[in-house]
Amino acid sequence: MASTRKPTFKPAGSPGGHDARPPRTGGGEAGGVISAQRDLKPEAASPGITPGKSAGKPSGKGTGSKPAAKASTSSGPSGDNVIAFPEPKRRRHRRVMWWTISVVTALVAVLIAGAIFSPVLAVRSITVDGTTLLTPDAVQKALSPLDGKPLPQVSEQEINELLKPLVQVRSATMEARPPSGLLVHVNERVPVALLKQGDSYIMVDVDGVQLGATKDLSAVALPLIDAGAASTNTELFKAIAAVLDTLPADVRARMSTASAASPDAVELKLVDGKTVVWGNAEDRELKAKALEALLKMPADPKVPVSVYDVSVPRHPFTK
Repeated sequence: MASTRKPTFKPAGSPGGHDARPPRTGGGEAGGVISAQRDLKPEAASPGITPGKSAGKPSGKGTGSKPAAKASTSSGPSGDNVIAFPEPKRRRHRRVMWWTISVVTALVAVLIAGAIFSPVLAVRSITVDGTTLLTPDAVQKALSPLDGKPLPQVSEQEINELLKPLVQVRSATMEARPPSGLLVHVNERVPVALLKQGDSYIMVDVDGVQLGATKDLSAVALPLIDAGAASTNTELFKAIAAVLDTLPADVRARMSTASAASPDAVELKLVDGKTVVWGNAEDRELKAKALEALLKMPADPKVPVSVYDVSVPRHPFTK
């Protein structure tokens, strides 16, 4: 009859305990006493042992038992176990491209900075053209603060600011001539008439800006504006000046005087005494072309002309 006694677990080596007998693999007597042992202290981590697993040997070989798997000798991931994949060509090319762009940009910035501040490009000579009322020396003197300044730092705005005291200059443009030359193109105001002021005659442009003075009326081929429109702020002066500014230079030079009873009744006198009836300020360009054509017509001694009427420019006539 089989024994009904339960197996007793006692710590190994305890007083009075029996030595644990290894279990029989062949299925021995059921009355044998089985003892087991458990270490309550955490085992020191040793290479190749998985934490939480006992490093002890199995107590015996039982039916169906399998030998413990061999533990790994590696304590964690190592460089030998990492597979290095090659970098994609597109990413590598992109990185190389960005590095190249960065280097080129830095070099260009250095070159630009060197050019802007380099004394090699300092202004040493200034050439002026386009002057009639002024002399080139007067313009060069006004631009003298630019001497020694690097060309890349010179701007047209600065040039126009320096030329503001010269009222004859309407505007100016520049052209750099490396390494040290500067060419300035001057756009002067155009005198269109003379105003009598005391014993002198003042040259004025279409805006009424005084451009110079002369005491000899015949020295300047410009018409004299009637004293009634001598003030440059009146409507009469603006109407007359606008007409004279529209005329070609050679036609304007043939004018002796210009007057207006009203802004719509402008009249011009030629040096030969003939009269030009202009009318109002409308269609100025068309009227100027009509007058130029009439003045070019050959004179007929049998039909002398004393008046050129271009007040209706599409139907001009003489009388």
